[in-house]
Amino acid sequence: MDLKHRSRALTEGRDRAAARAYLKGIGYDDEALSKPIIGVANTWIETMPCNFHLRALAKFVKDGIKAAGGTPMEFNTVAISDGITMGTSGMKTSLVSREVVADSIELVTLGHLFDAVICLCACDKTIPGTVMALARLDVPGVMLYGGSIPPGHYKGRDITIMDVFEAVGANAAGKITDQDLADIEAAASPGAGACGGQYTANTMAMAFEMMGISPIGPSLAPAQDASKSDHAYAAGELVMDVLRRGQRPSDLITKESLENAILAVAASGGSTNAVLHLLAVAREAGVPLDIDDFDRIAESTPSLCDLKPGGRFVATDLHAAGGTAVLAKRLSELGLLHVDAPTVTGKTIGQHAQEATEAPGQEVIRPLSDPIKKTGGIAILRGNLAPEGSVVKLSGHERRHHTGPARVFEGEEACMRAVTQGEINPGDVVVIRNEGPAGGPGMREMLAVTAAIVGEGLGDSVALLTDGRFSGATRGFMAGHIAPEAVHKGPIAAVREGDTITIDVDRRRIDVDVPDEEIQRRLDDYTPPPTVTRGVLGKYAALVASASEGAITQR
Repeated sequence: MDLKHRSRALTEGRDRAAARAYLKGIGYDDEALSKPIIGVANTWIETMPCNFHLRALAKFVKDGIKAAGGTPMEFNTVAISDGITMGTSGMKTSLVSREVVADSIELVTLGHLFDAVICLCACDKTIPGTVMALARLDVPGVMLYGGSIPPGHYKGRDITIMDVFEAVGANAAGKITDQDLADIEAAASPGAGACGGQYTANTMAMAFEMMGISPIGPSLAPAQDASKSDHAYAAGELVMDVLRRGQRPSDLITKESLENAILAVAASGGSTNAVLHLLAVAREAGVPLDIDDFDRIAESTPSLCDLKPGGRFVATDLHAAGGTAVLAKRLSELGLLHVDAPTVTGKTIGQHAQEATEAPGQEVIRPLSDPIKKTGGIAILRGNLAPEGSVVKLSGHERRHHTGPARVFEGEEACMRAVTQGEINPGDVVVIRNEGPAGGPGMREMLAVTAAIVGEGLGDSVALLTDGRFSGATRGFMAGHIAPEAVHKGPIAAVREGDTITIDVDRRRIDVDVPDEEIQRRLDDYTPPPTVTRGVLGKYAALVASASEGAITQR
């Protein structure tokens, strides 16, 4: 393969003298320009711990590229912190940023004719955004995850950012003091790296290792681990190897590899956001994948990872236990894994599973003889409230059925006020609507609300449903991604205060006890609150597809 298969058109020949002049002025000499040009797409930003360290990590990636015979060119994308914007209007920008990350990588790569691309990511939306870009571009590429933060410590126990959100509810209920809240706040996030539990960032990092677009093992190494710089250097060398082999994302992103990724999500008790993101990647890659595939796979996959938010351990513990390869080995032994699926390393996922090194006595990944549950951590429910589907998280609790009166809120803020003022009662079904992809716009996560409910002591007795999303840190009986959403006259718009709602996981149903004719009459009369019509959010609202299709902006 011609390693300068794209960049020759940018750097060679008499007519490209002006381009070379520009590049020579900033340090690229003739030798550098004679080599393959590798885009280093960095999602570094100073607004959050997740991606804060990626600028330093990029240096080692670029050193690896140079050592392997390439010329790196680093560029940056946007990034939005879910955790920091949570509970504010800023959270509307989070899911939108996934599209902008993908768009910006696509644009710079197309514009500068890179021969290959390596993407550095860490926070929730930067991870799928980078892989969506690689799927669109289909040039040789690698995704490298920046790694997870270690846990904080408070009163002799490990804590994560989830404990802070839940402490807010506990403080509002008078269960902990203001000083307790301040001490938890100060301890929960000790440095750089993505949130520590099997929340969205670590869920997607594991899923993309299992899918094969990210190097299995090194990618999941913790952000503050001494080996991270070595792994980054090796990833720079790896992208050059991928280029030499001519391997493209379309070789890796297949129905089989996407199903392997879903297996990882289901078996690890991962974030419900994985449904959105894997559907989006599949759409970008042109691979058929349906929301019901998640239910089919999760129903036949045992829950094996004892990870927060429902379990005891965090991502750094998972890495120490042997990482994604150990889980792949378990799934291979069950005959569930597509073992012949290739990965970016040049080996199949089955080979990585065979080579897994499991730490003696580790308790993070359960043996097959002792699963946490016999089925995976998510389910897809339909019914007269969600004709196009909804996503329920099953890990971290045992509830599979709830019937109760609806408590209806037009947006997250109204619900949060009710929760913190003690207005939610045991047995209620909290309904938050007009938080969908178009109606929000931006499909905000409801972690502040769900954590406050748990902190108030209502986590075992209250259910919640929304056309918005949940954080990977959410725990409790929650149904999100209700589709169609309220702004598109989905049935969730017809729910009124006091209506009886039933969530039945075993029947895969979510229904309101209202006749179809009355639902339609209410929908005909319903006017959603005003939404954004200008700027990036207005553009997104006009273009975005249903959550059941991954909430992408290409239809």
